[in-house]
Amino acid sequence: MKTVVVIGGGITGLTTMHYLQKLKREHNLDLQLKLIEKNEQLGGKIKTVRNDEFIIEAGADSMVARHESVMPLVQDLQLEDQLVYNATGISYIYTNDELHPIPADTIFGIPTSVESLYNSTLVSEEGKQAALKDLQTKNETFTKESSIGSFLEYFLGKELVEKQIAPVLSGVYSGNIYELTLASTLPYLLDYKNKFGSIIKGLEENKKQFQGASDKKFISFDTGLSAIIDKLEEELTDCTILKGVTTTSVHKENESYQLTFSNHEPIEADYVILSTPHDVTQRILNHDQLDDVFNEFKNSSLISIYLGFDILDEELPADGTGFIVSENGNLKCNACTWTSRKWEHTSANHNLLVRLFYKSSSEVYSSLKQMTEDELVEAALADIHKGLGLQGKPKTVQVTNWDDLMPNYHLNHSQAVQSLTENMSALYPNVILAGCSYYGVGIGACIKNGEDTAKEIVNRIMQ
Repeated sequence: MKTVVVIGGGITGLTTMHYLQKLKREHNLDLQLKLIEKNEQLGGKIKTVRNDEFIIEAGADSMVARHESVMPLVQDLQLEDQLVYNATGISYIYTNDELHPIPADTIFGIPTSVESLYNSTLVSEEGKQAALKDLQTKNETFTKESSIGSFLEYFLGKELVEKQIAPVLSGVYSGNIYELTLASTLPYLLDYKNKFGSIIKGLEENKKQFQGASDKKFISFDTGLSAIIDKLEEELTDCTILKGVTTTSVHKENESYQLTFSNHEPIEADYVILSTPHDVTQRILNHDQLDDVFNEFKNSSLISIYLGFDILDEELPADGTGFIVSENGNLKCNACTWTSRKWEHTSANHNLLVRLFYKSSSEVYSSLKQMTEDELVEAALADIHKGLGLQGKPKTVQVTNWDDLMPNYHLNHSQAVQSLTENMSALYPNVILAGCSYYGVGIGACIKNGEDTAKEIVNRIMQ
């Protein structure tokens, strides 16, 4: 019998174990499966809170429906009848004390036609003329390892990128777009530029694909996103799950590994999957030869504040689902989602539920970190008043601090992953690293990573 231990009970670890169990049954393998989670609750950054009439997602709020790995897992878990889809509507950028709609017919704020470019109220006539350079300028130097910010600015101009594209992309990928590669964000833009001679033309030629993606492209569940976590835990009947157990070390002993814990007896394992954040994994392994490459990985922080009101959400601007704040937006928050509008199931009485994001990349974040919860709520209320013109005290509040838990990819991220993988293979054969620290921050990417990891383990066992 072989023992496989997964450390970390977030979506990657749980998905890894789900597919390990599935493959164990399919191939009739003699496997002992164990999952270790330091918290008393599984789910990691997926955490649904039910408060009064509201369903609140303290962490991630949805999954991308079209990701190749999402629906197969939903179907495996027989959760299709609980699916809910996002309502679609206008997204805004808050700049110069006003809400400006992100033009229709854009992808991440990037125009998909010249008409879309000229419909923007965010960019001046000079900025629009600069963006037309994309139609004539050839790509001679950019690769998929180039900065996406530099790529977009070179062909579409600084103003369009700064005022319309950067706020959207930075919000989605939680980083400075000049420090993110095309490969880790939107690699197809380079393909379009090279094939069609223009980013705009390439998007226009592929518009049908994106139109399908923009309409109800996110999914959750009618009881909240934690439904997928609860179902995964429920169906892991061939697995021992240890919650509230903190892993302290992983040591190689001959052909196996000795795992030690602060509050549990040691476990011997043949295969180990570490789906913990990179800094936690670094402490567990505690190996001098790995420290330099581990230190290349970066995290950022985020404060999420939900406010629920006794105000009907029809008080919000018509057809809107939220806004992103530009650098000159004069609000402390980086973005505001009108959750009750975007996700109808989150407000039983159709009252207003909003979520504000405060990111560590913001200049005011250090002062926010010093605030009490009451002071943070007052800051959020000031942003709501200034940004939406709404008054009133909230009936429901949920403040969540994700401190140094948000992976922040940079230009050398893929090289760091490759280097770490090579070092791990030499020092810890049969210990595999998994999770959003390395292989993508979206839930779909984590599910795919979990499935691939399970297949890799089983392939090794069956060799």
